[in-house]
Amino acid sequence: MGWRTLFLDLDDTLYPGSSGVWQAIGVRIHEYMVHRVGIAPEDADRLRGSYLEAYGTTLNGLVANFHIDPLDYLDFVHDIPVEQMLEPDPSLRQMLASLPQRKVVFTNANRRHADRVLARLGIADVIDAVADLFALEMTNKPKEAAYRRAMALAGEPDPTACVIVDDMLRNLIPAGRLGMTTVLISSNDVHAPVDRRIANIHELTAALPELQ
Repeated sequence: MGWRTLFLDLDDTLYPGSSGVWQAIGVRIHEYMVHRVGIAPEDADRLRGSYLEAYGTTLNGLVANFHIDPLDYLDFVHDIPVEQMLEPDPSLRQMLASLPQRKVVFTNANRRHADRVLARLGIADVIDAVADLFALEMTNKPKEAAYRRAMALAGEPDPTACVIVDDMLRNLIPAGRLGMTTVLISSNDVHAPVDRRIANIHELTAALPELQ
């Protein structure tokens, strides 16, 4: 197929959703909204949902409406024991190392969190680049500009030469419109409008053998 670039989401994509990492981050987001911003607890979850819909991330919603410091927010919400919640994944490392494509982690999180996760999984050395929120100039998935900036960071001019893997359907729909090959990590969403659906990252090469 001539794929040259593989974009990989980070959280709940490179490790199982059952790890509890994203749930722990969610708790910290709620705590930040209540204790740092002063939002009433009963309003925090509702606002978070509306911000995700309108801005793609809670962070950009809080920046737009409360003018918070993104660095303070990201340090706070990612202050979780990643090293206790994840285990090294030698089989994932072996699979990624075997692929000829440029491998780019494409995440709405920040580089510090990505580096911690990649180090714990034992795959940092087989990842070629990290397109994090700051590298993307605060433009996040699912905004189309985020995908174009990620491609520019990867040195990839052609979206049809890209495969993107994500656990969120809403993050794959814009990528598919651009022409990327889309892979959804989900045990549900059987009829999702994507090119492939897999239960976990380890099924990637079975679903797309042309990668190898």
